[in-house]
Amino acid sequence: MSISRTAALAVLLCALLAMSAAADEKAAMPRAFIDGQGPGWAALSEADFENVNCRPETWTWDGGTVECTGQPVGVIKTRRPFTNFELVAEWKHLSSGGNSGIFLWASPEALTGLKEGQLPPGGIEVQVLDHGYTEQYEKATGKKADWFTSHGDVFPVGASKMVPFEPKAPGGDRSFPRKELSRGVGEWNHYYVRAINGEVRLWVNGEEVSGGRDCQPATGFLCLESEGAPVVFRNLRIRELP
Repeated sequence: MSISRTAALAVLLCALLAMSAAADEKAAMPRAFIDGQGPGWAALSEADFENVNCRPETWTWDGGTVECTGQPVGVIKTRRPFTNFELVAEWKHLSSGGNSGIFLWASPEALTGLKEGQLPPGGIEVQVLDHGYTEQYEKATGKKADWFTSHGDVFPVGASKMVPFEPKAPGGDRSFPRKELSRGVGEWNHYYVRAINGEVRLWVNGEEVSGGRDCQPATGFLCLESEGAPVVFRNLRIRELP
């Protein structure tokens, strides 16, 4: 009898440990990890983009992956504009301090007449920045890097407008991420962007961190940014919404 009771207690203990481990695993999982699969989602490839003010060798496509040299500074844009959509993108920097970004809702006017070395003076930027940029900025300027982060800032560019979600940068012009979730140079990061009715929300590696509302304009082209350092994007997928 005592042996059966001991065995029963052992089974119960194992079950409780398994339940606890499952609960811990569930708690550790990202709150929302959207991979861009399912009804309505479509891949974005080389055929969906066109050069604006980069050189032919700046962007090199290999299926669903595109590598950017970072030279010269400039952008490529989608061939057509988008209004309401969800976007998935994975990215990694290939050098410390790498800088890039994804422009949302860039107007035709902001993309017209751009020369090499220029970025669109309009749109909402979802920043793609390596952690090493902070150290390089502070060393080069002697100033504290308190007006940007490397974990997924969202902000209006040029004449565009946006009311940033909290927390905000000291100047109040950009949304700072609520958590520091971006991975460093050489590691893949996952962005999920939801842009609906002038509101932008960004998830970094599975968790929502930043965004803004009342964006102007709230329709336009998507752009990938070349900004001085090599970066790779892959698994670009989009789903248009009403």
